[in-house]
Amino acid sequence: MSEQVNKKVFQLLVDNTSGVLSRISGLFSRRGYNIESITAGVTADPRFTRITIVTSGDDEILEQIEKQVAKLVDVRNIKVLEPSDSVYRELCLIKVEVTDRSREGLIAVANVFRANIIDVSQTSLIVELTGSRNKIKAFLDLLEGYKILEIARTGITGLTRGDKDVVWFDD
Repeated sequence: MSEQVNKKVFQLLVDNTSGVLSRISGLFSRRGYNIESITAGVTADPRFTRITIVTSGDDEILEQIEKQVAKLVDVRNIKVLEPSDSVYRELCLIKVEVTDRSREGLIAVANVFRANIIDVSQTSLIVELTGSRNKIKAFLDLLEGYKILEIARTGITGLTRGDKDVVWFDD
């Protein structure tokens, strides 16, 4: 009988130093852990970067990932973003081939999803959609009759709800 594979979203606060992302992804690579998505950006305090990692494995592997990442020198804080207490978002850019006849239909679908048309040419549109993975999947499912030329996705980023989990560092 095989172990159940679960997904976890880890949020790290790390020192904003050169090579930090490489050291974190290197740990995953060396240990054979899977990264489903990884996003990183400087926080309100430029000394720190917030990294969101979506990974999967059985409970034992996920526990090991958390412990190993927490041991890295640059990591100041690590927490699991639980779906019930967090807000997750992903950005997706989709370039779709259009004709004069299909353009209006695609724009109508985009409007229903509160997506933005950010580029228009004679033969294509680029749609910008932000939301949960389920929202993005539902939108992509509705594009089945269209020819998707390119897709770029950021991966999940997120924050816990409220202010109970905010981490502060002294100056």
